[in-house]
Amino acid sequence: MENKEETIQSEEELNQLLQIRRDKLNKLKEEGKNPFEIRKFNRTHTSQEIKDHYEELEGKDVTIAGRMMAKRIMGKASFCHIQDGEGRIQSYVSINELGEEAYKQFKEEDIGDIIGITGFVFKTKTGEISIHAKEVMLLSKSLRPLPEKFHGLKDTDLRYRQRYVDLIINPEVKNTFLSRSRIITEVRNILDKKGYLEVETPILNSISGGATARPFITHHNTLDIDMYLRIALELNLKRLVVGGFDKVYEIGRVFRNEGMDIRHNPEFTMLELYAAYQDYHDMMDIVEEIFSTVCMKIKGTMKITYQGQEIDLTPSWKRISMIDSIKEITGIDFNQINSNEEAISLARERGLTVEQGKETRGDIISLFFDEYVEKTLIQPTFIYDYPVEISPLAKKSPKDNRLTERFEFFICGREYGNAFSELNDPIDQYERFKKQVEAREAGDEEAGMMDEDYINALEIGLPPTGGLGIGIDRFVMLLTDAPSIRDVLLFPTMKPLA
Repeated sequence: MENKEETIQSEEELNQLLQIRRDKLNKLKEEGKNPFEIRKFNRTHTSQEIKDHYEELEGKDVTIAGRMMAKRIMGKASFCHIQDGEGRIQSYVSINELGEEAYKQFKEEDIGDIIGITGFVFKTKTGEISIHAKEVMLLSKSLRPLPEKFHGLKDTDLRYRQRYVDLIINPEVKNTFLSRSRIITEVRNILDKKGYLEVETPILNSISGGATARPFITHHNTLDIDMYLRIALELNLKRLVVGGFDKVYEIGRVFRNEGMDIRHNPEFTMLELYAAYQDYHDMMDIVEEIFSTVCMKIKGTMKITYQGQEIDLTPSWKRISMIDSIKEITGIDFNQINSNEEAISLARERGLTVEQGKETRGDIISLFFDEYVEKTLIQPTFIYDYPVEISPLAKKSPKDNRLTERFEFFICGREYGNAFSELNDPIDQYERFKKQVEAREAGDEEAGMMDEDYINALEIGLPPTGGLGIGIDRFVMLLTDAPSIRDVLLFPTMKPLA
């Protein structure tokens, strides 16, 4: 018969199952066999190692450990499947080999229990690589049943809340996070080979800056000051360039107190890198190198499918200015619109909402791009030369001082990263910070603050520098075909249950 717990229909049935498992544990304790007192178990092999090296291991003893995911009792013999960190393997367990008492104990063990098995490697009549058990040891008792195997853990909200169960039940979820780790490793490999130094900078700061976003605020009791969880890695990394580290990068968590959706989580992982004596064109080149090289390493190709859309990450990607991209889609040329009033009038003619405090020509250009262009950028595309009003940390363009040497790049209608020819003029930077402060005082909680020490660093001297930020979570989503950022975060932010 199949030894599995039936689908739980009610809270009462769940409570009964929980009690049965606790009764089994209490009996083990009374017999001096408390599994929670076991401190160590020496494994010799993993499930995958046994499968990969079957020819040399056939007939030899091995010791494995893992979670029992299935059990089939057939009188005096049984089969069970053990799942460890690399996969599953079958074990044959018999009363003749274990003895009556040990076999009786094995039959009492539940799906979800963690057990250790020692035995010799063989193949069944059907050709399945298995372990003929000589000894079975209960290493940890599962006091709560796993989801019933035929239906699994399907509820999305519950999967995110109980990721530990999700990883046990759904093998493809574990593969996503193995891929995530590999992706980050490959990014590091590329940057390390190019001479970048990986560093760590503070998460807690006395000033919020480096991006336009609403910060999380906390309080330091000893200093008796409010502090901000970083919204970007930028300013401290550029301080290091001032100090003489010509190439630096950090892969770290940043925090933004904003909305949550399939692309946004309050905390997420960013890669930021800075290179002295480079500009935003160099940053475009390194974006192409990172995305294409990592994709080839992970997927074996530069052509992938994301949510049904075919994407080609092969360099060279399309490069177009923001103003030209708007003209390409709408026919409107903002090079011919020179005043704030003209831009606002045009937006209202189109039925677009112009937010208070965002009533400049540059803000309207950004508004048109967001409304009409972004969703059309399916293949990898660099959008460059952003208005100065929305780019407080980028150098002005020598072609038009209303624009900056900034780009973002888009795939499948989503932004994946942001880069600048970094502003290194302390006088210009101070004036832009002042405008951010004015916006903040007018009620814009996303506007930046005045950072006097950063101005001081620029006055010491920042060389011409290219800077780049890439959203690691979105990159992982792209390469794992994940529809939501929650699918690539082990523990996404969730609203507490009542």
